[in-house]
This record gives sequence, structure tokens and C-alpha cells, in this order.
Amino acid sequence: MKNKIAVIGLGYVGLPLAVEFAKKYKVIGFDINSKRVVELRKGIDKTLEITNEQLSAVLVENAKSLANNNIGLLASSDIKDIALATIYIVTVPTPVDEHKKPDLSYLISASKMIATVLKKEDIVIYESTVYPGCTEEDCVPVLERYSGLKFNKDFFCGYSPERINPGDKINTISTIKKVTSGSNPAIARKVDELYKSIITAGTHLAPSIKVAEASKAIENAQRDVNISFVNELALIFDRMNIDTNDVLAAANTKWNFLPFKPGLVGGHCISVDPYYLAHKAESLGYHPSVILSGRKVNDEMGIFVATKVIKIMTRKGIPIKNSNVLILGITFKENCPDIRNTKVVDIYTELVSYGVKVDVNDPWANKNDVMNEYGIELTETLNLEQYQAIILTVAHKEYLHLKIDELNRDNIVVFDTKSVFDKTLVDSRL
Repeated sequence: MKNKIAVIGLGYVGLPLAVEFAKKYKVIGFDINSKRVVELRKGIDKTLEITNEQLSAVLVENAKSLANNNIGLLASSDIKDIALATIYIVTVPTPVDEHKKPDLSYLISASKMIATVLKKEDIVIYESTVYPGCTEEDCVPVLERYSGLKFNKDFFCGYSPERINPGDKINTISTIKKVTSGSNPAIARKVDELYKSIITAGTHLAPSIKVAEASKAIENAQRDVNISFVNELALIFDRMNIDTNDVLAAANTKWNFLPFKPGLVGGHCISVDPYYLAHKAESLGYHPSVILSGRKVNDEMGIFVATKVIKIMTRKGIPIKNSNVLILGITFKENCPDIRNTKVVDIYTELVSYGVKVDVNDPWANKNDVMNEYGIELTETLNLEQYQAIILTVAHKEYLHLKIDELNRDNIVVFDTKSVFDKTLVDSRL
């Protein structure tokens, strides 16, 4: 019997996955956000990961239509619809709490819900980023308890870490190699074959679920540590009055130098995943000093930028209190509406603490989402001359041709965190 797939969570990870599977299978895309489901049924994806044409090409109107079709995607917030599935793929958020500890509440809730409809021979595959052991130690007991079924006898599990890069239209889901795993060798092969059917780049079958979980954790921890190194260099070279980018350009002439750049590290992965790995390590009695020191450096970069701007304003004789500062960009990366864990907020908060009036502009971010998440009202107009400082925080394409050269440099500070402007036109950059 052909697989019927339920994708739980239709965000940046779940929707592209559901759309890709729907080209070959019957797919129920489930999300608890009914407003999101209504938008998707209209062919609208506000994350901009999927075009209206791509979405409309696979959508079906209701469960009856899905039953009558060989393939297609039903977007739903009705738990009864997911009972049709034989394979459940969980793509819900796994954030950290205010103490930087893993927040598994979405994962546990999704597992409870699936358990209420779980049947014999069903497979539950987790894609959400977790620490090694989480699937079998935290999720499986929930599935067993609320379903009354026995793991690896009545139902089975797999883990295949997501590899979505928000805003990237070249490295899309099917073109990125996928790590797969299963709770026993036979299920591992089934999970691997399932993903192979949609991933043109191929798959890597890990020897266990724990190995697959660990691979995801270290992918982003490695990048976080590398960025923290160049961020620390930026802090050091700032005290030496040396341009970090000039140093990196010189060092990059060596064939094996790694070309990382300093910057704000936010988003759903790099700024979160290392805490999951650290949490597991500490639960086993090991303190991961390199991982956590890297996190500390990266978490402090927003405050460094804000403080540096204030210092330059003071040096130029620009009054700080009630001055007007413009921040260009609030998403965590360029040309993408994703505002999750953006570190631009740290710059905003620090500047406000100095009595500065701060405007934030971002042509990509949803203004309602920004207000709801951070309490910041986006400004839509760009009158650069009215500000005493301008901070470029996100290199959106709309900002690359701003007429920075026409500003009166005596009365304004320009800070470029992305190093996209000519360095002779800015006061400082990361």
C-alpha cells in the first residue's frame, strides 16, 4: 500500500517538505495555527519559501479529494485528517527558553497528538533539531503512553534532521543531501528509501537515530564556533583600530584559511542548536567550554555594535539622548522574512537604554509579526537625512544601492555590520 504522509508543522521546514512529498504521495499537512492553514489553502505562503504556483499545483480541497487522488497536499488543522496517515513527520519548532535550556514543549505536544491516532505498523519520523537521544528517550515514551502501543513492535521511529536554508532558492530541499535513520535496520531502510524518492542529491543512512541527531547538532555548533572566532577577532581588532575585513582578506590568501566573517548570529538553527548539544553534555557531567564560550561571544555582538555606535556619536559631538537612529533590517538574514531569534533586537534594546529614539525598517519582515514578537513598530519610509546614526544590520537587496555617499558625514554615524558599503563611506563595520 502506498505511503500516506502527515507532516506536522507547516513552517519554514514542514511546508517545503510537504509540497515536495505531495508530488509523489498523498500528504496531509497539519498545523495548529488555523490562520496559517487558511492562507495555505488560498495558495499563500507568507514565509516565501514556496511560491503560489508551487503550492497551488499540489493542493487539494478536502480529505475526500485527497482520498480520490493518487497524490496531493491537504492543508488542515483538524486532527481527524492526520488519522489517514501511515507515516508521520514532525517538523515543529525546538527553541530554547529564557535560561537557554531546550524547550521540548512543541515536540512533546506533537507526539501526544500523533499518539492519539497512531496505528500498528505506523512510522513516526522526527526532523526537529534535538540533542542526541531525545527521540528515543523523550518522544518515544510519550508515543507509547498515549497510544498504548509498543515501540519497535507495534510502531516505529526514524530521525532525519532538517536541512532547510530559509531564503535560499538554489539549495532547496531536494538538492541538499539528507541524513536518515530508523529505530531498527528494516525501518532505517524504509525511511531512507522514502527520502530518496524526493531528494535528488541523495541520502546518507546513519547507523542509529542518536548518530543522526548528533550530526545535526554539530553541523550548526561547528559553524557557530567558527563565527564566534572571527567575532572575537573583531572585538580585538577594534581595540587595535584595525579593520577586521582587511585582516581576513589578507589571511584568506592562504589556501586552507576558512573564510568566515563576523556578524550577528540569529535564526532558528545556529543560535539555538549548540545549547541543545551543551545541555546533553552537561547532563552527562561534561561542561562544553568551547561551544558555550562561542555562544557567549556571539550573543554579545549586538551590544557591541550598539555601544560602538554610541562611542562614535560621542566622539563626533552628536548628543545621545533623544537622538534619532535608524536600523536597516530586522530579519536574521538577507532577502528573507524570517525574524526568529534575530539579534538585531539586541542592538535596538541597547540603544533604547541610552535614551535614543530608534526606528527600524525592513521591507521583507511582516510588520505584525515583528510587533507581536518583539513589540517593535516598523517604519516604512526611508529619509536618511533625519537620523544621527544609521546601522545596516541586514544586507537586503533594497539597501545595497542606498545613497550613503550623499550624507553629511560630520553629523551622522554610519555603521555597516555586513561590510557591503564602500568602507570609505562608513564610520565603522564588523
